[in-house]
Amino acid sequence: MMRYKIVLKAIIIALIPILVLGTCTTEKTKEYKLFHGGTILTVDAEFSEEEAVVVQGKEIVAVGNLSTLKKQYGKQSETIDLQGNVMLPGFIDPHAHVVAGASVDYLMEYVGMSSFKTTDEVLARLKEIAAEKESGQWIAARNWDPSIQDGPEELTIKELDAVSTEHPIFVLNASGHLAYANSKAFEVAGITNDVTNPEGAEFVKDKNGELTGVMKNMASFLQVWMTMPEAQTLDPAKALLALTSDWNSKGITTTTELALGVTSGAAEWQLLQAIGQNPDLTARIRAYPSYLKNDEWTEAGIMPNDGNEMVRLVGFKLVADGSNQGYTGLQREPYCCGMHQGTYGKEYTSVEALTKFATQRGNEGWQLAIHGNGDAAIDNIITAVENLMEQGIDVAPLRIRIEHASIIHDEQFEKMKKYGISASFLIGHVHYWGVWLRDMVFGEEKVQLLDRAHSAECNNISYTLHSDFMVTNPDPLEMIEIAVNRRTFKEPDYKISPDESVSVESAIRALTSEAAWQCMSEHEIGSIEAGKLADFVILEKDPRKVNPEKISAIKVLSTWLNGEVVYKVE
Repeated sequence: MMRYKIVLKAIIIALIPILVLGTCTTEKTKEYKLFHGGTILTVDAEFSEEEAVVVQGKEIVAVGNLSTLKKQYGKQSETIDLQGNVMLPGFIDPHAHVVAGASVDYLMEYVGMSSFKTTDEVLARLKEIAAEKESGQWIAARNWDPSIQDGPEELTIKELDAVSTEHPIFVLNASGHLAYANSKAFEVAGITNDVTNPEGAEFVKDKNGELTGVMKNMASFLQVWMTMPEAQTLDPAKALLALTSDWNSKGITTTTELALGVTSGAAEWQLLQAIGQNPDLTARIRAYPSYLKNDEWTEAGIMPNDGNEMVRLVGFKLVADGSNQGYTGLQREPYCCGMHQGTYGKEYTSVEALTKFATQRGNEGWQLAIHGNGDAAIDNIITAVENLMEQGIDVAPLRIRIEHASIIHDEQFEKMKKYGISASFLIGHVHYWGVWLRDMVFGEEKVQLLDRAHSAECNNISYTLHSDFMVTNPDPLEMIEIAVNRRTFKEPDYKISPDESVSVESAIRALTSEAAWQCMSEHEIGSIEAGKLADFVILEKDPRKVNPEKISAIKVLSTWLNGEVVYKVE
């Protein structure tokens, strides 16, 4: 009996490693995730619907029939039941300002249209802030917009000094191209009436040569903003990580920085490189260095595709003009109304300068993303592209994008198609600014040329939708709803050029597969296909099957990046 016990004990001891190894092997085989039980919209070339998706680590390894994939992967998979909900590729915002925007969002009070209907309400709020702060502390606010909020067309020193002369005050227009400051802010920044305007920008002065408080373009107003102590000491990495994490709740897995370096130059790329290695980053970033720091970028030696799959440089950003609602968009005909009636807007960069920048960066292989709002600005962009072609530069690999592309005529579409130029529409222009653009900027006829997504599609021109954060908030479902309905904020029954409405599927593509293509990333994101990264959004309802006017109300249930949950509804 004793011998039996000894032998049994020896056998058990001998089996322990095998049993442990077997347990480990069983756990190890659960290396796949199998999603099923809902509607899976792959947004591939055919906009296919599939029954199941298999993920290994951060990569999609199979998409297809559930029974087939269960046979192949089932025993080794953790199964995830979609419970009748809808899976899409993670949303991509192809034009945002995530670096500068994160800091601004962190430091500035929001005074936009969703919170304040009139400028008087905005000024009252600024007075409340002044009463809460010690003398000398800055007051900074963002998203004030005279085109929507009733009141004066500009915030001048007069209005802002009436709020306070003890606090420096800085207010950023919703367009991102205009800003306003009081006399104290100019004093602290060391800016006097003798200031020289930076190239392509302006410190506006009255007929007596005195500063009005209005500043046009970043090259001017950043000289004021960057003297704010908090702007100099803020931890930008912390702000950016917080912002991108928040955007996961909207289903966003990839965003962009379309003016990298405008505030801190090449140091911003160093910031992004560090963030790209941070495991807490929950959204990919595709970045476009700004032409405003062109020489500094050359000295830094950056090249296209520097970075990794989380953070990468993909294109170079140029700017042809300003903002239509700010009357700085460059037009063929003068503005119809308002205090800028009879003016043509502002040429931020001449055709010659656009050609020079584009030639340099095009020869280096950079994609070109060129801001153009007014129709004359788009003429200038097309001319610059023609100049590149005359120099023998193959423009097709550059995937030239026109950013915002607000006012486009039929003959411009023809040239864009011919040269392979795509468009990225700030679709919020239609909803939030449509009535203002009709009544105070363009008139009834020209406003119908606004954000012509359907015409782009009919001309086989790739197009995307974007937020231009902080101009509008990055909400993909809202952007889809606007593109499909084209209703206006101030007059809900009025539609801007309803013939330019697109289908829900087309709008989804504009924020997934087409956005990936525009961001030079279609090989890794933008659709649910084998070999791509496992970035998903799970929606409560199918956007194609709800009331088109209720698409933005669809609940985002979860967002996945690299096969892991980065947001889940409580």
